[in-house]
Amino acid sequence: MSDPDPSVPRHVAIIMDGNGRWAKQRDRPRTAGHREGVKSVRAVVEESVRRGVGTLTLFAFSSENWQRPRSEVNILMELFMSALRGEVRRLNENDVRLRIIGERGAFPEKLQRRIAEAEELTAKNGSLNLQVAANYGGRWDITAAARRLVADALSGALDPDAIDEEALASRLSFPDLPEPDFFIRTGGEQRLSNFVLWQSAYSELYFTDLLWPDFDAAAYGRALENYARRQRRFGRTGEQIEMQAPMSAYGRG
Repeated sequence: MSDPDPSVPRHVAIIMDGNGRWAKQRDRPRTAGHREGVKSVRAVVEESVRRGVGTLTLFAFSSENWQRPRSEVNILMELFMSALRGEVRRLNENDVRLRIIGERGAFPEKLQRRIAEAEELTAKNGSLNLQVAANYGGRWDITAAARRLVADALSGALDPDAIDEEALASRLSFPDLPEPDFFIRTGGEQRLSNFVLWQSAYSELYFTDLLWPDFDAAAYGRALENYARRQRRFGRTGEQIEMQAPMSAYGRG
């Protein structure tokens, strides 16, 4: 098996920001922007498969989004349901595995069942791991992992002296997948907004003023090309990276 292309990120995480502003600019309701944003999701998923990105994690609904107007939250839940209905078959046909990360208990039971069915249908697919973060927060993720560590220590399954970064990381939302190499945020804001905080400690960051509904395959391609030009060091010097060719593949990928 050939080594992965170091210029292609193994894992891309995206905050899909700007749906509401996109709609406002067109004198349309905010929900119109959310519906239009589904097209960008489709474009980015297809481009990820084409370019060989292994994992794509999209921030769809944060734990803080419950504070939005109830009417908008209801529309988002309905859109989530319809997207699962309309897109899961397409994902399965294209060998994409779907996983939802976040606290599902707050969702309606019907939506929880639909999520479980979609995950089961696509569980054996391997072209792309598509993770949708819904009712997710980075601090929630770390806190939940800490609770698991405490429970395991109290039960005797884990020696407290063995608790280290690896032990905590193994109890986060996706310990079986690589951490994000590339973190993209659309919409002009330049902050992490409580998204995959632990996992993105060494991610390359990319911010664009494009609103999410305008972030098409071409815009995503430009972002990936920007990533390919970067040198990832992980604490080493540029000279070390250049002298250790085998390590450079690890450093960029």
